[in-house]
Amino acid sequence: MSKGNKVHVYCMPGMAASPKIFEFIKLPDSFELHTLSWIPPKENEPLSAYAFRMCERIKHPAPVLLGVSFGGVLVQEMAKHMTFSKVVIVSSVKNNSELPLPMKMAKKTNAHKLLPTQWINSLDTLALFAFGKGIQRRLDLYRKYLSERNPEYLSWAIDALVNWEQEETTEGVLHIHGMKDTVFPMKNIKLPCIKMEGGHAAIITHAKWFNSELPSLLIN
Repeated sequence: MSKGNKVHVYCMPGMAASPKIFEFIKLPDSFELHTLSWIPPKENEPLSAYAFRMCERIKHPAPVLLGVSFGGVLVQEMAKHMTFSKVVIVSSVKNNSELPLPMKMAKKTNAHKLLPTQWINSLDTLALFAFGKGIQRRLDLYRKYLSERNPEYLSWAIDALVNWEQEETTEGVLHIHGMKDTVFPMKNIKLPCIKMEGGHAAIITHAKWFNSELPSLLIN
């Protein structure tokens, strides 16, 4: 198949995570993966404006946008500014009603504004938030995926997530979620959703499932 006929898939990692989380994703030659990285947010930049800037990094028409965790929130915002063929979110939420109760409470109390400094001083705490409780035994392994530890970025990211304004689900969004997710518990996730084994780090721990199932999901 010629390069021009490939399905281009742009992959956005989760909060604090690097594109390395996609290192085990291997799709057929008819697909071409492009990984995105977090860019420094501007002071008090709205998520919508940040998403618009991120769209400038998309170099192919009507691609698939795939985002993990907070990256899933971001690609939904990007989809409001560009033409796409499909939006896929993994270990993420489709609207703010699916956020866990602590995050909803944080929006009211602003308690989340105290968190980023603590995360910077504790890589273990940041890893647990980024990948969920299921990774304690392999914490050293997962540390390599945490490249975005800038305090300003983390402060902006958690504030953007807690205050996400989307109330209606993006039409046609494909949601894949691990049944053991501890960051965004399945009990808060509404249909439509493809349930799978694994936790919040499923894109890493269950890469074989994605390699097997994604190709057909992306073109249907």
